[in-house]
Amino acid sequence: MRVINTNSLTLEPQIAAHAEQMFVVLSDPAIYQFENEPPPSLDWLRTRFTKLETRRSADGHEQWLNWVIRLPTSELAGYVQATVYPEGRAGIAYQLSRAYWGQGLAREAVKAMISELVEHYEVHSLFAVLKSENRRSMRLLEHLGFSLASAEQHVTHRVDFGEVLMHRESRANEKNAL
Repeated sequence: MRVINTNSLTLEPQIAAHAEQMFVVLSDPAIYQFENEPPPSLDWLRTRFTKLETRRSADGHEQWLNWVIRLPTSELAGYVQATVYPEGRAGIAYQLSRAYWGQGLAREAVKAMISELVEHYEVHSLFAVLKSENRRSMRLLEHLGFSLASAEQHVTHRVDFGEVLMHRESRANEKNAL
């Protein structure tokens, strides 16, 4: 994994040493309005990050790519992540502290991650699952060229009731076209 620099952010490969700063970011209850919950402890998060440092699933078929989002002030704002599958598909996710919502940082970070996936990991098909009420995330994904996946794709990906699957096909030559 590489460090990814954008105009106003740096995406650093996530490591266990980020756990302490990220525990503060991920403890904001507002970011769990639609799903999941804050990490139960710093030790739990450090253990989780250590596992993710392997960058591979236990069976070796999936690549786990996780980056923390660092601001020019050196603060961490959140993370972006992708699970890359062998057939050129990737599921993506992202989470930012409420303090950084509405500033375009999520769009910039996700856009940079997608470019990295297309250019360096041969990803051509991107998916994201989100709660149907999460309009902010849906707008972000639509802005980045995602659209609602087909009913068949919802079944194939086993999307739960109340969730939607967003999909985007990418072209290898689309460098910075987002």
